[in-house]
Amino acid sequence: MGQRKNFASTLKTRLDTYFASPVKKNGGDLQKEIRIVEENPILSGLLHSVSGILAILNEQRQIIALNDSLLDMLGIDNPSQVLGLRPGEAIHCIHAKDGPAGCGTTKFCSSCGAAIAIVSSFSENIPVEKICALTAQKGSKNVDMALLVKAHPIEIEKQRFLLLFLQDITLQQQRAALERTFFHDMNNMLNILLQASELLLEDFPDELSETIYQTAIRLHKEVAIQRCLAETETSSYQPLWHEYRVEKIFTELQSLFANHPAKNGKTIEFSNVFPVTTIKTDVSALLRILSNMLINALEATAENGVVKIWSELKENSLNFHVWNDKEIPENIRGRIFQRNFSTKKQAGRGIGTYSMKLFGEKILGGQVDFTSSKEEGTIFRFSQRL
Repeated sequence: MGQRKNFASTLKTRLDTYFASPVKKNGGDLQKEIRIVEENPILSGLLHSVSGILAILNEQRQIIALNDSLLDMLGIDNPSQVLGLRPGEAIHCIHAKDGPAGCGTTKFCSSCGAAIAIVSSFSENIPVEKICALTAQKGSKNVDMALLVKAHPIEIEKQRFLLLFLQDITLQQQRAALERTFFHDMNNMLNILLQASELLLEDFPDELSETIYQTAIRLHKEVAIQRCLAETETSSYQPLWHEYRVEKIFTELQSLFANHPAKNGKTIEFSNVFPVTTIKTDVSALLRILSNMLINALEATAENGVVKIWSELKENSLNFHVWNDKEIPENIRGRIFQRNFSTKKQAGRGIGTYSMKLFGEKILGGQVDFTSSKEEGTIFRFSQRL
């Protein structure tokens, strides 16, 4: 009789879930676990010190403690409102009520990053990290979210619990998806433009056709540069090596900065002395480096001030120099080429000097550095072997 009862209980459990166990704790058993966490100084300290979103789950995947960041995310003041709930139920996942046993047991849960991380971490007793894509109900609206979920098992008083760290990466995921779509579509359109301009030049070889073709090439390379800057690796950018007249490089820079907003009220002195005739380089990458050096110098220069740019030959390398009269404070010199570091307050800064190093050294194989002092001002230099 007992075996038949156990079989019936097991069968009911299986029918109540598509993925994880449907069993929950209630009443005194749940309160006992809540007290264990509340009275543990390590867990209590962790909940009060971690700035990110943190919840502590029992083996039944129920929330038995949470920090203020999670309360803020949920938009509630009283933690007792969510104690005993599972994460999807607390966040108001639209599928949390699709089955009789709730979060973790519906037919959607076997592909849920959070559910997989929690179940895997408990079963394998290891930390597990997953991305969870979910749709949560916020008032009368459904909102798509992306969470980075990290589950870390711990043992307290011979009972197993789970630290659940959550990070809202919705904006990062959306931005990454938009960037991929943008660069993919732009590449397709630019390839068509390149092919058309090349055919135009072949059929009607004149100055206008040549200008259109060269502009299409430069535009294609500029999009490739922007894609490279948007990524963490440089593998997507393929240099286009050509012999290029040094005088032409300076002429293009003069054209680029003729009406540049950073130049307002300031003067750029372009050298007209060129130690070599040509350099083999990717001109788009080189112009990006020199343009950023000039913008950096102009932004550091007071109104009516002067910025200078020149080139010189040294040890079989062509060196480009950009000078301004301001000293870079010693305490920030070591971070000048660090990505996202900037002394400016606006968002989106900290790419210009980083890109100098990226394109100058990793892509063109040269060297980018600078010297700075109160007496001599600041000189940024890019050196490329001939």
